Amino acid sequence: MKNLCVYCSSSDAVAPIYLETARALGTQIAARGATLIYGGTDLGLMGAVARAVHAGGGRVIGVIPQALQARGIADDFADEVIITRDLRERKATMETRADAFIALPGGIGTLEELLEILTLRQLQAHTKPIVLLNTADYYAPLFTLFAHLYRERFTKPFENLYHVADDVEGIFDYLDTYEPFVAPSKWFTAEDK
Repeated sequence: MKNLCVYCSSSDAVAPIYLETARALGTQIAARGATLIYGGTDLGLMGAVARAVHAGGGRVIGVIPQALQARGIADDFADEVIITRDLRERKATMETRADAFIALPGGIGTLEELLEILTLRQLQAHTKPIVLLNTADYYAPLFTLFAHLYRERFTKPFENLYHVADDVEGIFDYLDTYEPFVAPSKWFTAEDK
C-alpha cells in the first residue's frame, strides 16, 4: 500500500479536529514512506494532509482539473502535479494510481468520489481497500442512509466493501492486514424477493 488516495474537504472553515486529523494522517503517510495522491489544492483538509506529508519527507502527487488549477489553488508542495481536463479525468487518474482509498470528512465532492469508488468496488471493477475515517462520528448520517437503502432493498448490504476507522491508527491497522477479495454480486435474484 504505497500509493494512498485521500479524498477530503477543501474547506478552511471546518472545526480544528478535522484539520488536526488530516495532519496526523499526512504525518503517518510520510512516516511509512508512502505517496499521497489527492485532489491537488492547498485548501482545507487537502492542504493540511499534503503539507504534513511534504513536511515528513513523503511524496505528494496532486491531481487537479484545469478549471481549478486556473484559480490559483494548486498545491505548491506537490512533487508532481497532474492537470486533468475535468473532474471525471481527475477521479480516473487518482483511481488508476492508487493502491488504497481513504475518505476523510468532506462535502459533496468528497461524497461523490467516495460513492463512485464504492460503486466500482461493488461492480467488481477493483479490489482495492476503501477506508472511511470517521472523525467525530462525521459519517454517522451516511451510515444511516446506507441502512435505509438496505431496508428498502435498493441495494444489498455492502459494509464488507469498506472499513470504518475512528482514528489514523485504525486506518493503517486495516491496510496492513487487508486481503483483496472479489465482491459478491450486487444484484438481487428472483430468490431474493
